[in-house]
Parts: sequence; structure tokens; C-alpha cells
Amino acid sequence: MREPVYVLGGSQTDFARNWSKDSDNALYEMLEEAVAGCLDATGVAPEKVETAHVANFGAELFAAQAHLGAMVPMLQPSWSSLPTSRHEAACASGSTAVLAAMAEIEAGRYDLALVAGLELMRNVHSEQAARHLGSAAWTREETGDDVLPWPGLFDRIAGEVERRHGLDRTHLTRIAEINRANARRNPLAQTRAWTNDAAQFGDDEVVNPVVAGRIRKSDCGRITDGAAVVLLASRRFAEQWARRRSAPQAGVIRGWGHRTAPLPLAAKLALSADGGYLFPNVRQAITDAYRRAGIDGPRELDVIETHDCFTVNEYVALEHFGLTEPGRAWEAVEDGRIEFGGSLPVNPSGGLIGAGHPVGATGVRMLLDAHRQVTGTAGGYQVDGARTAATLNIGGSCSTAVSFVVGAAE
Repeated sequence: MREPVYVLGGSQTDFARNWSKDSDNALYEMLEEAVAGCLDATGVAPEKVETAHVANFGAELFAAQAHLGAMVPMLQPSWSSLPTSRHEAACASGSTAVLAAMAEIEAGRYDLALVAGLELMRNVHSEQAARHLGSAAWTREETGDDVLPWPGLFDRIAGEVERRHGLDRTHLTRIAEINRANARRNPLAQTRAWTNDAAQFGDDEVVNPVVAGRIRKSDCGRITDGAAVVLLASRRFAEQWARRRSAPQAGVIRGWGHRTAPLPLAAKLALSADGGYLFPNVRQAITDAYRRAGIDGPRELDVIETHDCFTVNEYVALEHFGLTEPGRAWEAVEDGRIEFGGSLPVNPSGGLIGAGHPVGATGVRMLLDAHRQVTGTAGGYQVDGARTAATLNIGGSCSTAVSFVVGAAE
């Protein structure tokens, strides 16, 4: 059997911060801050790190900067020739970087890997940012002159849910309300200080305008700057690390799943035209993670961190995780199980809608939050008694799907 990969801990920047306002080298400085925080949080000496993986979606577009892996050797003298790589899979970039680091550890190449995800997005006008983000769609057919391609694509997903099963807008609204409320508990969440009055989630065209079709402002994640970093280790390194600490707090990646469907949304929907799960690749990624973790579905989970770039994405994810049968995700919203005090809290961090979505950092941040939950170190948004957490990180219109199951190390 393969050796498990351990999560020693990590760090993230404040996702409410607009880095370009007070820095002329924001991309590098956010990486520098998050890496320093990770090393401090884990107590690991820099020279122990043997390899690094950087996740980023659009630095070439947003900051005219490529080759981000080569930034890591700039951070520490002992890293001057560190092997590094950069990974891109749209909004799932962070999770694919984690998978690559895991593979190196599982192959026995290295015992300790650093994984960093980062994105600078608030340094350009919002419409320009939206166009940059649209490059993760099938640009030949799905973007065109549309200023906001992603709300349009996720409205099409909402429309397909409505056509197949029916869709009550109040359930999407409730997801937004839950995630924004959860974010208030998270000291690094983008929206933690925002007010959450009812009008922000209602039908007022001034306060909560329609963005595209069924998608209103409250349904959307926001443009975010930020970085997140974790350290992944072999069993040997993790056990040695734990013996040196008075209170060992390692998590272990018990299972993973990774599936990719065609880039165009229409091609993906055609794959599920006969019914069942809307995105079979997403369901397969999750069930692969369950199988590898040796668990029997969501009944053995204590908490979920899932992708909610739009509320409908979380809505669909609920049934793909197996909380309900296909077409009945509304049950998990109505009965309160996904709320912070429910039987299976979803996005206690605030998710992408509440915590923020710096694209390349999101998958790494999800893994870090899963680690925090199962080690009892999530602070104000800690789920009582959490020992097993699952994540789902999505790239594009549900093309790339990566899921992890994380447990507390014994």
C-alpha cells in the first residue's frame, strides 16, 4: 500500500486585502508573506523543504508575469536551487498542485513539499478581470463579446438544473446567506466585516441586481487577491516532526479524486443528458476520494469545504457529494444540515462567496481549512468534534474536479 501524505499546516494571507493598493510588487510579496507564515506556523526550518509547487491561474494576464515557480528560490538562501513547478487548471489550480506534490512524496522522491497558491486580481478594473477569467472557458464559443462570461455560464447550469428537476431561487439565496454568515467567524475572510441585511439577498434591483439570468449579485463570489501555503510530508518526516512538538497537529490526506471533462459546458451537459448526476466527472472525483479514503460517503464526514464560485455550484455539489439524491439538493438546504450548527456543515470558512476566491489559491486554502478543522485549530469557525473533512475544488464550468478527504493523524 502507498504511504499516506500528511498536512503539517500552513498559512494564508488576509483575503480582504487589496494588495495592489500598497505594493508595487504584490504577487511576490503575497507569496513571501504566506510562505513565511507557513514556516512559522509549522516550525519547519526552510532547509528541510525539498521541493515546491506553485498554483496560479492568470499571472500572465493580470500581472504580465509568468514562471512563478522561480519566485520560490528567491525567498530563502537554502532554496537557491530548489526544484519547483507551476500548475494551472483554472479555479482548480491549487488542488492540482497538491496532487503533484503528493505524487512526488508517494514516489519517494522527497519527504517534504511546499505547495503555494496565489492570485492577484484586484489590480485591474472589474470588467477587465472578468475578461481575463473568461479565458478558462471555451473561448472559441463561450465568451465572445460577453463582458461577464462566468455568470452567464453558471446561469446556463442553473437553467439546466431547473429544466431537469426544478429550481427554487430561495434555496440559492439561503446558501449565500449561510456562507456570508460563516465568513463573519473567519478572521481572514474577504467579507467578514460586511453587513448581511436581508435586502442584500433579496430582489431589489439596486441592492442585489441581476447579473445574468437567474444569477444575482449575492450569488457570486468576488474578485479577490490572496495566497495560501501548506507543507505536505511523508509519514517518516511527519512522525519526526510530531515528536519535536508539544502538541502534534498533523492532518493526513486519506483519499483523493481527480477527473476532467471536456472544456465546453454544452459537451459536459451532453454527457449527462440521460439523467443522473449533472456532472458525472464531479461525482466520480468525489467517489474516488471516498473509495481511496475507505469511507462510505457523506455519513462519515464531519465537514465539507466546497467550491461555490456561484451559489448554484454549491447547490449542485451537495447532491454530487451524496447528501441527497440527484435533483433533491434542496432537501439539504431546507433541513439545515449544511448550516454551521447542522449535522454536516458546509463551508464553515465562508467558502468562496464569503471567504474569497483568489483563483490559484482556492484549492490550497480549502486543504488548509480541512486540516484546521480535523486538528481543532480553526478558531472561531471550528466545527465541534470534526475528525474527517472533504473538499471539492472545481475548474471552469465543472471541467476539472478535484476532491480530498482529510482526517486527523493518529
